Amino acid sequence: MTASPSVTTSASPTLADPVRLSPLRTRLALLALALGGFAIGTTEFVAMGLLPNLASDLLPGVWAVSETDATAQAGMLISAYALGVVVGAPTIAAMSGRFPRKQLILGLLVAFTLGTIASALLPSFGLVLAARFVAGLPHGAYFGVAALVAANLMGPGKRGQGIAIVLAGLTIANVIGVPAITFLGQLAGWRIAYLAVAALFAVTFVAVWIAVPLQAGDPHATMRRELKAFSRIQVWLALGIGAIGFGGFFAVYSYVNPLATNVTGLDVALVPFVLVVLGLGMTVGNLVGGRMSDWKVMPSVFIFFGAFLVSLVGLALTAETVPGLLVFLFLSGGSASALSPAVQSRLMEVAGDSQNLAAALNHAALNIGNSLGAYLGGVTIAAGLGYLSATWVAVALIVPGAIFAVLSVLVEFRQRARVAGASAQSEETVSV
Repeated sequence: MTASPSVTTSASPTLADPVRLSPLRTRLALLALALGGFAIGTTEFVAMGLLPNLASDLLPGVWAVSETDATAQAGMLISAYALGVVVGAPTIAAMSGRFPRKQLILGLLVAFTLGTIASALLPSFGLVLAARFVAGLPHGAYFGVAALVAANLMGPGKRGQGIAIVLAGLTIANVIGVPAITFLGQLAGWRIAYLAVAALFAVTFVAVWIAVPLQAGDPHATMRRELKAFSRIQVWLALGIGAIGFGGFFAVYSYVNPLATNVTGLDVALVPFVLVVLGLGMTVGNLVGGRMSDWKVMPSVFIFFGAFLVSLVGLALTAETVPGLLVFLFLSGGSASALSPAVQSRLMEVAGDSQNLAAALNHAALNIGNSLGAYLGGVTIAAGLGYLSATWVAVALIVPGAIFAVLSVLVEFRQRARVAGASAQSEETVSV
């Protein structure tokens, strides 16, 4: 039912025959792909730093009655983008397996640019909500295709590191892009902030066009073959690990602005610096996660879940102090982000020939977590339980995520035992 990592990698047409470039050209190509991750991370997460600004401008009536309710309702903008990722990732990946990868990436960047411009220019909350959904559609497909290209460029045995390099752009966005655009949005307005993000996508288009080599798609890919991934229980379990377990991170991240200002008591001008600390944790965690997933995927998942749990509890207990807020945001961002390359590697392990879909599904799963975490955090905040309640929501979501991980290991042991038993029976029949 599932293939081992070595079998999957060698058999998969999408990862065979790696492109050989000079070291400089390889680095430039990976940098261009990571720049796309940087722009995507900025467009996805900038709303979290500007949530009160979005709420006061797009929901003035609600804001006048209750700033807390307006902020919680504006969290739907985060959920809308995440739902766009969930819809777009499997749909685009399943249909585009045969497309040349560079041209596909360029087309996705055009879609990002237009969707982000629409987000900046549309006048009402409902229209901006729709624009954020549309802007999220190419997200998962971009990371899926870019991860396959990066894995091809890195060569055998370094798939996790290739995935981590592409994702590094997303995490670095939380160190530089999101704080900078948040600061710009506070000075010039959130609409100018989104136009700046659209400019990042335009620059990425040029960088990819110049630096990324041509790579053919998979000539054998069909929608039917890609969709076979959904018949594998291990794929569903891996999606559960990402969607539920990672959702806890977004329950915290979505409301980091009011957490820092209302709970810790920081001035709103310091929110970008809080985001830098969180982004640094995410960047370090992503790189560590990439290397550890090249070591052993599932043991890494359990290690990161444990670290995530400890950091969230620490945040919930100490967020009223500046050191507690900063230290445990750094650790929670690091441990959560380390899960991402591990889950993506797991999906690519267990998906068989459905590599295009598997590479994209990770981001669909993570954005289900994004939507779920933002929604549940908003529910508890709107219920009057305070901004720290979102952190306890995150703690609760780790439990089912870890259960999915345990089930995945148990199913794998059972499958291996079944194969070993069949092999022993076959050898016994031959000897007789």
